[in-house]
Amino acid sequence: MMDWYPHATVAVIVEKDGKFLLIEEHSSGEVVLNQPAGHIEEGETFVQAACRETLEESAWHVKPSYLIGFYVYRSGNNNITYHRACFYAEAIKHDAGRPLDDGIIQTVWMTRDEVALNKHKLRCPMVLQCIDDYIAGKQYPLELIHEYSN
Repeated sequence: MMDWYPHATVAVIVEKDGKFLLIEEHSSGEVVLNQPAGHIEEGETFVQAACRETLEESAWHVKPSYLIGFYVYRSGNNNITYHRACFYAEAIKHDAGRPLDDGIIQTVWMTRDEVALNKHKLRCPMVLQCIDDYIAGKQYPLELIHEYSN
């Protein structure tokens, strides 16, 4: 029996003028859309990971305000289970000259309806679910997360 380990990830909802920040990227040989998102690195808090991933993938400095929810997704493509903490963050500053992570094609701003029309291009179902939960007003304080270390 193989060991099973979930992948701890973060995602960030950034909304400006009714549009959401999305990342167009290469994944498993396809071009997909996702929120700024990625794995939590060793020694990082959830919030630190959310800020870092958003900056690396979109060149936006953000300030997370609250947690939207926790999501679990088992990918049929690679048989990996992802545990995602999704945050809402305020866009603070865009660093237009900053290079984006490898595999990132571009950032795009889309309305919720435009995202739904591109459902076939979403990296996973959590992308639209996180947007819908944000629109529905789901908000949990950042203090919900307790992180300890020695």
